[in-house]
Amino acid sequence: MKALILAAGRGTRISRHIDGKPKCTVFIDGQRTLIEYTVDLLQRKGVGEVCIALGYRGEVIREILKDRRLSYRENPFYDVTNSIASLWFARDELEATERFLVMNGDVFLSEAALDLVLAEERSPVLFYDVTRREEADYKFFCEGDRVVKYGKGLSLEETTGEYIGCASFDGGFTKAFAARLDKLIGENKHSLWWEDVLYSMSAERPVLAKDVQGEFWGEVDYIEDYERIISYVKDAHR
Repeated sequence: MKALILAAGRGTRISRHIDGKPKCTVFIDGQRTLIEYTVDLLQRKGVGEVCIALGYRGEVIREILKDRRLSYRENPFYDVTNSIASLWFARDELEATERFLVMNGDVFLSEAALDLVLAEERSPVLFYDVTRREEADYKFFCEGDRVVKYGKGLSLEETTGEYIGCASFDGGFTKAFAARLDKLIGENKHSLWWEDVLYSMSAERPVLAKDVQGEFWGEVDYIEDYERIISYVKDAHR
């Protein structure tokens, strides 16, 4: 399996709480940063290739990870584009492979949550958490195992769960995915999220959803989210 971690964003909603550092470089236990934890966990779980898409203060991330065997891609326009552009600058990574994982760099996945993600064999699959409906930020409404509505504006009645910031698909899907990515970039859709590539394909093929069954995950988006992660890691090591 190959993993691409998108870590180019500035993180404006939480930046004043973390001294302007890239969100993925916050410490989660006093010793390890989030990006170190994620890379180490992926590699320990057998993900053979890990690539990180950089942008905002990418040199900080490179320095933290200098002793690990990784590849990098740069989005030089991170300040005026969204994550779809970061994915496009890493498009050469989208070559046929047995399995491909894309995840946002500000996401923390517990080992149990990652195990569920890595065990998934269907394609393409977005992961969500049904236990976080009322507090959900980015929401999914699913019919069976298909994502049919998505966004921050869904009502509680329309919300099946909260999107956890990662997706996986098999090698047979990467060519079509890369072609759609090129098409959207060619149409100057630079402000889209990378997930919009999948959503744009939903009329042609099912975009599937998988619940992580209440296993812990978190996203460094707001200070409350970051504090949840720190509390979980602290409790897990008692």
